[in-house]
Amino acid sequence: MEKYRLIKEIGDGTCGVVYKALDLQTNDVVAIKKMKRKYFFWEDCMNLREVKALRRLDHCNIVKLKEIVRENNELFIIFEYMECNLYEVMRERVTVFSEEEIRNLMSQMLQGLSYMHKNGFFHRDLKPENLLVTNGIIKIADFGLVRETMSKPPYTDYVSTRWYRAPEVLLQSSSYTSAIDMWAVGAILAELFTLSPLFPGESETDQLHKICAVLGTPDGSIWPEGMNFLRANHFNFFQFPPANIADIIPNASSEAIDLILQLCSWDPLRRPTAEQSLQHPFFHVKTWVPYPLKDPYYPRLNQTVSGATPKLELNLWDFGAEPDDSFLGLTLAVKPSVSDLDSKNRVSGQPQEELLFCSGFQGQCAQSFFWPLISPDRNAMNNAQVNPPVSSSYLTSSQAIQPSIGIPESSGYSFPQLQPKMFDFGSLLNISSPLQQRTFFD
Repeated sequence: MEKYRLIKEIGDGTCGVVYKALDLQTNDVVAIKKMKRKYFFWEDCMNLREVKALRRLDHCNIVKLKEIVRENNELFIIFEYMECNLYEVMRERVTVFSEEEIRNLMSQMLQGLSYMHKNGFFHRDLKPENLLVTNGIIKIADFGLVRETMSKPPYTDYVSTRWYRAPEVLLQSSSYTSAIDMWAVGAILAELFTLSPLFPGESETDQLHKICAVLGTPDGSIWPEGMNFLRANHFNFFQFPPANIADIIPNASSEAIDLILQLCSWDPLRRPTAEQSLQHPFFHVKTWVPYPLKDPYYPRLNQTVSGATPKLELNLWDFGAEPDDSFLGLTLAVKPSVSDLDSKNRVSGQPQEELLFCSGFQGQCAQSFFWPLISPDRNAMNNAQVNPPVSSSYLTSSQAIQPSIGIPESSGYSFPQLQPKMFDFGSLLNISSPLQQRTFFD
């Protein structure tokens, strides 16, 4: 340990004391955890769950293990140094976090937790004090109570700080899962909005009382297995209706409240995983996906003819190569006139009649399909040529083409009466790509 110079003590826990120190060889600031018990064999050091987990876990949102030193039967675990923990950040806040700040912190924590669960460990002691923060980067730390997800029960019921302890642990279940981490995530998410704990129980009984006051008293339909825990412990739940959590967390969005309620479900089987939580709308409230997707033939603004009559665009989508996965979807949109389309997209010999043109599909480039698109004062049904003749055997009742499709008269165009038998999309099922966009335009 002569290569390190201790600077100051920054934490004192059950298992060890943490110091801020300087690596004299690299001039890096590090955190050194000095374990309180003695270790007489190196194998005992390597078999520590915290050491085994951190040696296997390498993620940007999990604190990095740098070195392990055993000296004079004392064990020192050297970590990267982080400036503070999330509890200290919340304690020093003058105003509440914005939802964007909360979203950033929570997404980082869930990414680290998802990685941990996928690699076979669950933390069992998630709380703001064990989430380290530096320059907006959050990392999960303190793996003293970590367990492998494949390890066999029974597990100890003394895990996690009481305020973040899942109800199945409070009821002394010995076969809990990584879902207890997700309960803690929900409690931490709520605390980030209010800067105060959601379930601040003073004892295990009071902790259950606080949970019932917020979530309401569970029954057999909400948490079937929990009723068995109650009977085994001769415990009666406090009778409460569920509170309106929007009143408890008034500055949270509806998406945030929904995620909190899912994570803090009585039944651990109903809690989303870390990976599923990252897909929740709370983390995607500002995500915008344009629809329809960009068309390669869509003109740039400077290529559009000013004052030109709008044209019609018809998009056909075929999802999946398997028949059971395929269905037909049609979208219709008005778009500006295209001035530079290739001449092959128009049919010569019919100067007064506009035609919708379908370019060839993959593997079927020799086939083209045409639908007439004419002015309102003309009858296209007598003149239009439809190639090839088709049947409606592919279309289901919910997918059949409606008898007529129209657009406002101001556009200058209207669709003729289209009968289901005009279309034969049976050949489209042979498309090899699982997702193909087909664009029809004039």
